[in-house]
Amino acid sequence: MSILSGKKILLIISGGIAAYKSLDLIRRIRERDASVQVILTNSAIQFITPLSVATLSGEPVLGDLFDLTRESEIGHIELSRSADIILVAPATANLIAKMAHGLADDLATTTLLATDTPVIVAPAMNVRMWEHPATQRNLSTLKSDGIELVGPDKGTMACNEYGMGRLSEPLEMIAALEKHFEARKSSSVLDGKHVLITAGPTHEPIDPVRYLANKSSGKQGYALARAARDAGARVTLITGPVALDEPENIKTVRVTTAEEMLQATLHALPADIAIFAAAVADWRVANSSDDKIKKQANGKIPVMEFIENPDIAKTVGHHKNRPALVIGFAAETRDLKSSARLKLQKKGADLIVANDVSPSTGIMGGDHNRVSLVTANGIEDWDQMDKTRVASLLIARFADMLESKNA
Repeated sequence: MSILSGKKILLIISGGIAAYKSLDLIRRIRERDASVQVILTNSAIQFITPLSVATLSGEPVLGDLFDLTRESEIGHIELSRSADIILVAPATANLIAKMAHGLADDLATTTLLATDTPVIVAPAMNVRMWEHPATQRNLSTLKSDGIELVGPDKGTMACNEYGMGRLSEPLEMIAALEKHFEARKSSSVLDGKHVLITAGPTHEPIDPVRYLANKSSGKQGYALARAARDAGARVTLITGPVALDEPENIKTVRVTTAEEMLQATLHALPADIAIFAAAVADWRVANSSDDKIKKQANGKIPVMEFIENPDIAKTVGHHKNRPALVIGFAAETRDLKSSARLKLQKKGADLIVANDVSPSTGIMGGDHNRVSLVTANGIEDWDQMDKTRVASLLIARFADMLESKNA
């Protein structure tokens, strides 16, 4: 069953050629057993017909602020409060400007101004309009007001210009709706809970200018941290060296080596959930040099002795202050599921998130992931998704697991 099942969605469609995508969006929402009430602005009617919208939504289309029947029942107030969420798609530069400045001159803007319901905005406009400082100021205002954004995407416009401003695809907007409700569902469980997350690679020094590392970007761990934060958790993110911006409202501890990551992790305990998404180097150089190692005149190659790094997940999985939920990650290039099963037992974890990081997958360092969830009860395979979406679904799953443990 979809998390959208039974939800009431108010869809506001404003005028722009991208409005045609909203017809498919309505169909996708209805497929997930959610209801859709639609407001069409006067400009939107120039691109799609009320009849086509009403046919797909199964509801009468709204648009007139002065509909006497509805306004006798304070219609725009009722509309603004009865939905579970309001989605504006497409949101033109004009409508975004009205929202930012609190204008209310039609049913759409009056409803938006009167609402205390969560709002998601999907912008769509010409690239020059998107880049204009006024539009960016208005978007900043909406974000500061707590309004969520989805998109826009980059591509060729109807006007044949190329750049940012294309309306997100219907499935991207569906994912944004699902992410919102997943976060709300998780927040009832994770509100005030401490979630500890490790992310990124570790760098193990060979000498002052060289080190052992891997291709981990930290993107999945950072996405998990943001998703846990959005679900109401207090998050500690312990991160190796990455080229990512520090996430807001998250305690971030930067480390370099595996040993530093272990000490920072132990210092952060106790926690309710520990998620070990970091790609920790398995070994370090025992005889690392304090000076840069030079080439020898005789061509002799320096000999390096390796020692095993601490297993951070295993240490915490068997620690006296073990969190209620310990989640490990298994990044493999072959024998993925059998390796993940072994790690589940070895690390004392409740669940292992396994992924194939063979070069052909593009997962390590990329923006997408395909994971399998390995528990003592079996294996669940997920389709490939962007890492933000994977993080949202994983945090929702971990919240369910924590709730079951605490029941």
